[in-house]
Amino acid sequence: MQKNKSHATNPPLLSPAGIFAYQAEGFIGDYQRLVRDTVVPYQYSVLCDKAPDTEKSHVIQNFKNAGALLRGEGAADGFYGMVFQDSDAAKWLEAAAYLLSLFPDKELEKTADEVIDLIAAAQDEDGYLNTYYTLKDKNRRWSNLQEGHELYCSGHMMEAACAYYEATGKKKLLHVMEKNAEHIYSHFIVEGHEGYPGHPEIELALLRLYRATGNEHCFALAEHFINIRGVDSHFYEKEAARRGWNIWNSNPSNREYTQCHLPVRSQSDAVGHAVRAVYLYTGMADLASMTGDKELFAACKRLWESITERRMYITGGIGSTVIGEAFTVDYDLPCDTAYAETCASIGLMFFASKMLENEIDGRYADVMERAFYNTVLAGMQLDGKRFFYVNPLEVTPGISGVSPTHLHDLPARPGWYACACCPPNAARLISSLGKYAYGENKDTAFCHLFAAGKVALSNGMRFFCKTEYPYGFTVRYEIEKGGNLAIRIPAYSPDFQLEINGAALPEGSPSYRLERGYVWLKVKDNDVITLTLDDAPYFVYASSKIPQLTGKAALCRGPLVYCFEGTDNGGDVLSLSIGNAQRDGKIPVPVPESEKAALKEGLPENAVVLSLDAERKAGTDSLYTNTRPGVTPCRVTAIPYYTWGNRGENQMRVWMDLS
Repeated sequence: MQKNKSHATNPPLLSPAGIFAYQAEGFIGDYQRLVRDTVVPYQYSVLCDKAPDTEKSHVIQNFKNAGALLRGEGAADGFYGMVFQDSDAAKWLEAAAYLLSLFPDKELEKTADEVIDLIAAAQDEDGYLNTYYTLKDKNRRWSNLQEGHELYCSGHMMEAACAYYEATGKKKLLHVMEKNAEHIYSHFIVEGHEGYPGHPEIELALLRLYRATGNEHCFALAEHFINIRGVDSHFYEKEAARRGWNIWNSNPSNREYTQCHLPVRSQSDAVGHAVRAVYLYTGMADLASMTGDKELFAACKRLWESITERRMYITGGIGSTVIGEAFTVDYDLPCDTAYAETCASIGLMFFASKMLENEIDGRYADVMERAFYNTVLAGMQLDGKRFFYVNPLEVTPGISGVSPTHLHDLPARPGWYACACCPPNAARLISSLGKYAYGENKDTAFCHLFAAGKVALSNGMRFFCKTEYPYGFTVRYEIEKGGNLAIRIPAYSPDFQLEINGAALPEGSPSYRLERGYVWLKVKDNDVITLTLDDAPYFVYASSKIPQLTGKAALCRGPLVYCFEGTDNGGDVLSLSIGNAQRDGKIPVPVPESEKAALKEGLPENAVVLSLDAERKAGTDSLYTNTRPGVTPCRVTAIPYYTWGNRGENQMRVWMDLS
């Protein structure tokens, strides 16, 4: 084992706020308490096969069986589940770790310790850890990197180990995963076996494990996997020919699907499996920030622009096709067959956060915010017990989830999945949101997202953020310990008001500067900074290069994308158009309090519902007709996209016709 204090030749511009740095209140705090009270306990019951009416998981039993087999006791029912089933436990543990840092809980800690004991017992003497291969075929270890997900599972468990150590100070899982990393290092570096991860994830995890342990082998292994990817772009074809067996019969010749068509520094377009892509890009951006690798960061910027300027939904969803859960081509963003996996938007947030560690630019945080408040939150039902894997922007019951072309776009959230990557991923992201909302360097606090609560940074700065965001647009920072403060100004709010201790600061004031989407201020102890953003609803129009969105508009307010559900609009939103509101220059308005009760049943109490003028085309029973349909003026209601699907199955649409 080799250790050193820091391998970075170019220390990151900023680091995420530490795990203990943020105690949330308000909107984010409510979600974190939902994860604590409902999501994590429910998901643990699923992992233990105790939750009613859900897909069998067998995750905990897999670890028990693997440990028993290694002890020579036999495994009663072997392995069950996906090849990456171990990662569900890892993500659950990571979420539990973040919760323990926010809400100390002896019972949850005891449960997590018991899971860690099972994981440790399932580790082979040489450091190998994977229940699928331990239970099914030990002789096939490391022979199917394309499909086997061994490195992916190790990566998630490394992240869990780091989080649990940071939250509790306990090192058992950390030692397990450092031993696992040494095993992987020996296989790929010392013994010189070829290959790189079929599903990237371990790259970013190894860098995190390096920071937690100082183990130089972790850094070297992450760098190795990133540097060799795509150098031999035919590796998976050669591997498939050697092994003569497969798990999913994946096509080893589809090199773009696995992001190995080119060395990473030569890649320009986001291609292939969307989750794999953004996990890889996150690792690349993290490595670039640690080493000052300008060529690697330039590649990250090209890939970021490919995603956000040509291949991303307005909701922050990415991956537009069910075929391979993948990116397709520029401007191919269908609404009713969208894939937009919850995990992909979580990965996009990871990527955005690491891009911010390379350079402070508001566009990264804007996308991080868009992905979180829309696709990520939409992936979980408001009660925390049901989940979307796929996040469409248009749903029609009877077609969605029924037609062969729409089977993946469900009109209601299932309780669980055989492939259950998204639910625990959402839990760990929500419970660790402070790391994405705030960042720091030696003398500056960075406020990327507007999250109410107490913030205490390792550079000594401390402050309290008060806000009702995303429904309220005043953000107040009460400074306990001063320094430099950089606050993002969202792109949707070019007009804003800034006050220090009650005195307005006009644009151009020498007391602050506005640069690349951030206001930079020098703040003193006991200062109060008040930022007021634009709360007016606004319309968004798509590029004419997106064929499905020609002649349509979407409604937004702040970071929230809105949608129209049949429940609020006579059961039918497909016949609606919002063109008259545009022509008359009428801005949508929040529904008056006196009218909210009926509309908001089943929606969050604090949700702002919007009302606007529209037109409804008359329906016809004929499949086609020569008669132009009549049009009737009407008033329609829009709700935040993340809240859709909580009031029964009904039509839903984000992009509305303009008449």
